[in-house]
Amino acid sequence: MNGALLRRWLWRTAFTCNGGLRVEGTVPDGPCVVVANHSSHADTAALLAALPARRRPVVAAAADYWFAGPLRSLVCRSLVAGFPVRRGGGGSADLARAVQLLEQGRIVVVFPEGTRSRDGRIGEFRSGAARIAAKAGVPLQPVTIHGTSEVLPVHGRVRRGRVLVRFRRQVHDLETAHNLIEGDIS
Repeated sequence: MNGALLRRWLWRTAFTCNGGLRVEGTVPDGPCVVVANHSSHADTAALLAALPARRRPVVAAAADYWFAGPLRSLVCRSLVAGFPVRRGGGGSADLARAVQLLEQGRIVVVFPEGTRSRDGRIGEFRSGAARIAAKAGVPLQPVTIHGTSEVLPVHGRVRRGRVLVRFRRQVHDLETAHNLIEGDIS
């Protein structure tokens, strides 16, 4: 739990110093699979700043990018509690570990688009998040994140700006989660 508290404090402090973070909606109090739009590496930090540390959130991270070398892997595990998920096959087996984490009462963050959006539109959701939520018997928690693509653009530098994390109602199917997020982004 100390690691989760430190991460939450770190990211809340970073956003406060960089323009602010606003959180809207009901923050989940129990285990769930958080599914969110993904347009920036700052999305993960925003979610960790908004989620309750007592639920020790973990983040599914692209194995080919975040775990390609020892330094990047250390950064991912330390700063965002990331665990590797392969995008090019085998990802379902990687996500199976998430079921155990959910059964321990933790929150698992998955970006179901599988990569960052380059144009702000929501891509098709992959099914892994819904499968692990169903297997663990927990809901999907749709979240929309606004402002991170301006704060940290793809291949850009950090800029000042305000970020909004909006928790939507919990659901049990990926299509509804996608529609809630897409409707809030449009």
